[in-house]
Amino acid sequence: MTVKVNITDKQKGVKLPKGTRLLIRKACKTTLIYENFGYNAEIDVSIVDDETIKQLNREFRNIDNSTDVLSFPLGENGIYDKNPETGACLLGDIVISIDHALHQADLYGHSIEREIAFLTVHSMLHLLGYDHVNGGLEEAEMFEKQEAILDTLGLAIIKL
Repeated sequence: MTVKVNITDKQKGVKLPKGTRLLIRKACKTTLIYENFGYNAEIDVSIVDDETIKQLNREFRNIDNSTDVLSFPLGENGIYDKNPETGACLLGDIVISIDHALHQADLYGHSIEREIAFLTVHSMLHLLGYDHVNGGLEEAEMFEKQEAILDTLGLAIIKL
């Protein structure tokens, strides 16, 4: 399985921690392996500021607030468009607010790396069709998978 992750840093002012791009790529690939995806895949990830993600949230979800991450899946029910040149499944777009990620890492008392990995894995699961809007079993399953994937990456929350 080949996984191509196109990462664009569209925010200004915050220097991404060293290794962030590699971490995002590893989080995407680890999620696909965990989910037994089994096909070549392509994902676009944008790192933005709070103002940009607020505009996207307003435009696409009619919510006039910033948020930590947005997912724009291109597939439905496991069926994806393919890149005509490579045959890779086009999974969709992930947009991460670096401002939110920094704030949440501080709020939850963990590293920015862990927060970015969490947001990436969370969004990857959305690209693969998971949803947690209505709560319930699907939300519990999604959050359980997130922690298992983060554990694989060495970034799980230590529970006392």
